[in-house]
Amino acid sequence: MPSVGTKVVIAGVVLGAVGVGAWQLVPWEGKSRGPIRVGTSDVVSSLDPAGAYDAGSWALFSNVYQSLLTIKPGSATPVPDAASSCQFIGQKLTTYQCELRSDLKFSNGRQITAEDVKHSFDRIKAINSDQGPAPLFNTLESVKAEGRTVTFNLATGDATFPFKIATGAASIVDKDKYPAKALREDAKVDGSGPYKLGAYKAGTRAELEPNESYAGQAKPARTAVTVRYYEGSAQLDKAWNDREIEVAHREMPPAVLAGLNPGLKDTRYEASGGTETRSVVFNVRPGSAAAPVAVRQAVAAALDRPKLASDVFSGTVTPLYSLVPAGVASHSTPFFEMYPSANGSTSKKILKDAGIATPVNLTLGVNVKGANVPEAEEIKRQMEATGLFQVTVKPIEKWADFQKGYAAGEFDAYTIGWIADFPDADNFLAPLVGADSSMNSGFADKHVDELITRTQSYSDRGAAAGDFRELQKLVAQQAPMVPIWQKKDYVMSREAVAGAQNLSDGTGVWRLWELNWL
Repeated sequence: MPSVGTKVVIAGVVLGAVGVGAWQLVPWEGKSRGPIRVGTSDVVSSLDPAGAYDAGSWALFSNVYQSLLTIKPGSATPVPDAASSCQFIGQKLTTYQCELRSDLKFSNGRQITAEDVKHSFDRIKAINSDQGPAPLFNTLESVKAEGRTVTFNLATGDATFPFKIATGAASIVDKDKYPAKALREDAKVDGSGPYKLGAYKAGTRAELEPNESYAGQAKPARTAVTVRYYEGSAQLDKAWNDREIEVAHREMPPAVLAGLNPGLKDTRYEASGGTETRSVVFNVRPGSAAAPVAVRQAVAAALDRPKLASDVFSGTVTPLYSLVPAGVASHSTPFFEMYPSANGSTSKKILKDAGIATPVNLTLGVNVKGANVPEAEEIKRQMEATGLFQVTVKPIEKWADFQKGYAAGEFDAYTIGWIADFPDADNFLAPLVGADSSMNSGFADKHVDELITRTQSYSDRGAAAGDFRELQKLVAQQAPMVPIWQKKDYVMSREAVAGAQNLSDGTGVWRLWELNWL
């Protein structure tokens, strides 16, 4: 899913922890100390699951909604949440069936039915929001509800479907509160997650209270949480230093993350995962300067990833040479094989052979968050240093405006982050370069789509490795996107808070219910 500051972790290993003593394992049992305050610079684009496909929204959805399945911390296998069981019917991987738990209620008190589940999926397809998760369910043909059984009929075999219904996209909503063909717009939530949403002010705060009627895989929430939303990294850093928050997650400034060490007072940190990615996405629609494949290849050849990593991100990111990051099965490095180092001469030859006049004028859209603008300015500097490009950086303040802008093709290229929805190479490819991609870039390729369909047909995911390698190579040749870097997921917390090490493992699930006072 797109990340604002900018969803996958295979092992979920904690790489750094500060000052963790045995006393931390004992939760607070005394008088309530009020809500734990969690700060983030991510944005909630919509409270309606049919209208959001981004990290900030799905982080909140993890807590106020339920999906049929979920992924436990450190695991790569979906397990039942709102469902009591789920399984494929037959060997073709085209029919998937779930039995709904009998003890589920929405936070408004109404019992959850299989019809609610069907409604939740049907409306995603019917609304088909430009900012919604419909591309994730491209193989879903129909949903049937009978008693407490939900049956999903798929157009083609899709071994990844269980992962998809373990995401925020598959959040179950109340059919009486969420319109069938339009997004809900009243800034309210009727879900069945571990928390209930109380007061909410977009871009400012979300007040969460434990949902006493919750039944599912997660632990019952033990304390109230207030999520505070900040405009950017600098504001989040200031809130941390001013002690406005007890937990900070996504996205502190690179210099702050680079300076984390065990000697910091009253500061614990966790660094997990390492598969959040960032790429340049090209608008390949007719009329865009990036429509010719040679222009995109020339950009890929000139991009100096190591310099971006060191100069802009203080070494807190790692150069990336494929859409599938290192640490995810079937990762390969086709961009490195094609363009092993930044080389303006290679770019010049590519453009000359294609008969493209230089300099090529490109507009580069960027959402004003974290280090996004310095990153875009460094990309501009690198491209213009070749003498082959003239780049205009277009900063967009609001995430929603940025989403609408790239969906409408207002930029020749734009930078965006990606946090995989589930731990499989498919999720770094199908939603990004497949048919009706969530990137809204105009890119379509029959061979790419055929390979995606083929990889989804393997129940043994290891057997798909060869097709995944071929797919990554094809993407590098066509270059509808150029990967830049991958990074770890950092959580900072005060010593008075327990459970922060379980808040996030890079899978996009935000486990606020793990937090408690010591």
